[in-house]
Amino acid sequence: MIKVLIVDDQELIRESLSIVLGGETDFEIVGTAENGQVAMDLTKQVSPNIVLMDIHMPILNGVEATAQMKSEFPDVKVIILTTFEELGYVRDALAAGAEGYLLKAIHPKDLAAGIRLVHHGGTLITQEIARQLINQWVNPSEQVKEEKTNKNNFGLTEREIEVLEELSNGASNREIARKLYLTEGTVKNYISNIYSKLEVTGRHKAVFKAKEEGIIHP
Repeated sequence: MIKVLIVDDQELIRESLSIVLGGETDFEIVGTAENGQVAMDLTKQVSPNIVLMDIHMPILNGVEATAQMKSEFPDVKVIILTTFEELGYVRDALAAGAEGYLLKAIHPKDLAAGIRLVHHGGTLITQEIARQLINQWVNPSEQVKEEKTNKNNFGLTEREIEVLEELSNGASNREIARKLYLTEGTVKNYISNIYSKLEVTGRHKAVFKAKEEGIIHP
């Protein structure tokens, strides 16, 4: 049996993942935690094989918890499972020792397969993240460009600005996904991040503020 610990600050996510993954015959859900500190305490008690770790959590975030966990429990494998796809988070998580980095929009069967892969010694990141990491390695100036974008545009990444530009053209989630080679679930995550960073609700308000602030061209 693969013992899985689920760590997320949203109860709905914890419960949903518990139900979905608990249905796999070779998985045992040994606990859930609402932040990294609770995850550390539970790991000492239940000795999971795999920890599904969210990034943004109170008290102790996913990157910090991963670093501590890999230091204290090097045999425990960590898969970052989040709505965020920014390369900064990917680099930090992998540098902390995470064996995988996936988005919550992933299909449950693919998530289960990913857990098995990591459990047996593999490393797992999405094709989109791998493509961006390779592009950044080949073109180091892209990292500088991303950091500059984060600093000047409400923390929006280059990819989020691309999504904003498509929103300003009236594109649907499906159209954006096709054009940017993303899944619709990933597009929804980007749009949610955009709303949060711009502190707006709705596409029209997001586009209006982005144009007003000079993030995208009128």
